[in-house]
Amino acid sequence: MTVLTRPEGNAPGDLNLSRRSLATAAAGGLFFTQYATAALAQSAQPVVTDTAGIEVADVTYPAPDGFDLPAYVARPAGDGPFPVVIVASEIFGIHAYIQDVCRRLAKAGYAAVAPAFFVRVADPAPLTMEQMSRIREIVGAAKYEQVMGDIAATLDWAGGQLWANDQKVGITGFCWGGKVVWQACARFPAIDVGVAWYGQLAPSPTATPEQTAAGAPWPVDLARNLKAPVLGLYGEKDQGIPLTAVEAMKSALAAAGTPAASASSIHVYPGAQHGFHADYRASYSAPDAADGWSRLLSLFETRLKA
Repeated sequence: MTVLTRPEGNAPGDLNLSRRSLATAAAGGLFFTQYATAALAQSAQPVVTDTAGIEVADVTYPAPDGFDLPAYVARPAGDGPFPVVIVASEIFGIHAYIQDVCRRLAKAGYAAVAPAFFVRVADPAPLTMEQMSRIREIVGAAKYEQVMGDIAATLDWAGGQLWANDQKVGITGFCWGGKVVWQACARFPAIDVGVAWYGQLAPSPTATPEQTAAGAPWPVDLARNLKAPVLGLYGEKDQGIPLTAVEAMKSALAAAGTPAASASSIHVYPGAQHGFHADYRASYSAPDAADGWSRLLSLFETRLKA
């Protein structure tokens, strides 16, 4: 079975991967409609959310660099306006799991928008484990300023939609996207709350200066800059995010002393691995995923629907 053990993806030899053949995309759609090939467990039985009572669409809108940015949108049917939630993907981009997360949020009353941060270079979703180095290249090309520009474009686009309440905006993200949540909540006053699922917090103790610089700004250095509270959801057994990094982030939040930092918190799930919410991986933990989702909904209810 496939277990994604590192937030940046696995190295060759880590996993016994599924070889099943997957389609590359739905005819006429912008996104890969199956589950990320490089991380799909043979025994996976993913949650599948239907579209009853919601609207879904593939859209594009201009980013600051002139790129026509694709995004997957799911929202409740009706006029709204509905609170907006930006969904930041894992390293595999906008595949079936991220699309389903958007539909789950739409069922809960939110307009969810998942920008495709990586497709300026290529779509990582259809690539195999043997192509993990290529996936890392694709993800590595999405630098901080580009990603923040894409989020700014998403905020601008949502603000122009009659069904969107751009005065109530949240963000959630997974793995690579979990780090983006911390960064975005430190950057954009328009974001009211974030939920970060196992996003990297600090450089690895073995990181080279180049690797540390490439990953900056790190959440541990942004605590004082937070403009909205963040709930961090982490796994005790995450091989890529040690508990020392989690404790360092908790200390940084406590030391910052700002309202947003003081309202932020981190919950660690005993025994959980990286990717415990990802129901298409063998690392999936149904009880922990359900508890984390319940915490997300409770926080969003308080911050975005009050």
